[in-house]
Amino acid sequence: MTLAAPRSSDQGSRPLIETRPLLNPDVTDVDLMGRRGWWLVVLNVLIPGSAQVLAGNRRLGRFGLGATLIGWFLLLIAAGLGLFARPALVWLFAGPLAWFMLTLVQVLLLAYVALWIVLTIDTLRQARLVRLPPISRWAIPLVSVLVLALVSSATVYASTAVASGRGALTTLFGSGGPSLPPSDGYYNILLLGADSGDGRDSMRFDSISVVSVNADTGAVTMTGIPRELAGAPFSEGSPMRELYPNGFEGHSDQTCGWEPWMNHIRNAAEVCRDDKGTGLYPDAATHGSAPGIEATKDAAEGVLGIEIPYYVFVDMDGFAALIDALGGVDITVTERLPKGGGPAYRGQPAEDWAIGWIEAGEQHMDGDTAQWYARSRYTTSDYDRMKRQRELQVAILQQFTPQTVVARFNEIAAAGTQLMETDLPQDKLPEFFDLMMKAKEQPVTEIELVPDNGIVEDNPDFELIHQMVRDALHPPETDAPAD
Repeated sequence: MTLAAPRSSDQGSRPLIETRPLLNPDVTDVDLMGRRGWWLVVLNVLIPGSAQVLAGNRRLGRFGLGATLIGWFLLLIAAGLGLFARPALVWLFAGPLAWFMLTLVQVLLLAYVALWIVLTIDTLRQARLVRLPPISRWAIPLVSVLVLALVSSATVYASTAVASGRGALTTLFGSGGPSLPPSDGYYNILLLGADSGDGRDSMRFDSISVVSVNADTGAVTMTGIPRELAGAPFSEGSPMRELYPNGFEGHSDQTCGWEPWMNHIRNAAEVCRDDKGTGLYPDAATHGSAPGIEATKDAAEGVLGIEIPYYVFVDMDGFAALIDALGGVDITVTERLPKGGGPAYRGQPAEDWAIGWIEAGEQHMDGDTAQWYARSRYTTSDYDRMKRQRELQVAILQQFTPQTVVARFNEIAAAGTQLMETDLPQDKLPEFFDLMMKAKEQPVTEIELVPDNGIVEDNPDFELIHQMVRDALHPPETDAPAD
């Protein structure tokens, strides 16, 4: 005996089972099957796993839906930390746990992509393509594959960005120096720029400056040290002070001599020594530094009268890549500057050797133009070039917005690993990131060691320099005006 299917009270001719068409559809109703197929696709896109819960493989659906909800929950937590507790978010992904956290995020992203592929294939199976109208029969798989490709591409890109970040952290900060507290309220960092493409043995630091960051407010003070500043005194305790108790001196030698200038200290400390400086600074390589850099750091301490525990070396050969990765920088050029390697003979007009020009006025510079802007010196002075280099440093700082970093993370990470060397310890990165965000909201103070301020390269007044630095970092308190 065959039982008739139950009938609904309001539609005597329709089976009650069709009140759940996603799970038990009437496969003979082509229009219904078409609408059902599109609903399954939409559900799979908006809430992965929900299509299976409603239409078929509930075990797979519950797993996919659970993974989706957990992913949304983690994203909400990350967004909340980014908005209301940014230091905690930076500590998780740039601090001591960074390698583990970034690896975990990458694994979860790739696993979710794989799960979504499985869910999409199962959704198409549940849609029963052979029962769909002709147009939907082809359109539904096509749309599903396109959406899956877009979502997967975005997720895979995020995964590669995470991998790039992990690699950059390991490369740049994997062998950093010891973590030290601020000195007299400031983190002082030696910033060195040089062209190292032609061989490190011939490299000289063409740009020497010190960035002082207030450990409370993030206020930045930049002091440019002329590369030909003579007779620098070394800080107390420096091994170079024992060799040069009266300040750095020149040395004439047919094979390896040097002038008494700041940018020749590396020669005396590293290049021209049989042990390459390891006897003077045996721990330099362990801390991600080099004897020539440590000697220059000691000299900068003596020149400015402050402690400088860290350095950042910027390879000018890779400088253009960072500028391009940031999308360029905005600079106001005050005078027309030539591009090119300089005159072939003394007095040769710039028009004869220049390969191009940087025109005066507001400029949005790409990497190549910015590089020439930082290097150009034949029609101006070294002091002008120092000022332009600091302008670029400030402009780069302004470009490091969260939006730019997120949008161009892979490019910035790749450029950074090619461009920079540093002994900054990784556990300081969360604090430095927070200070950098504060610094962006404040003007940068500049200390000019130039003749107009009484500083002469050949015979500098180091006591005057010390006083200038003290006044800039710790301005004298002014009496409150009388009522």
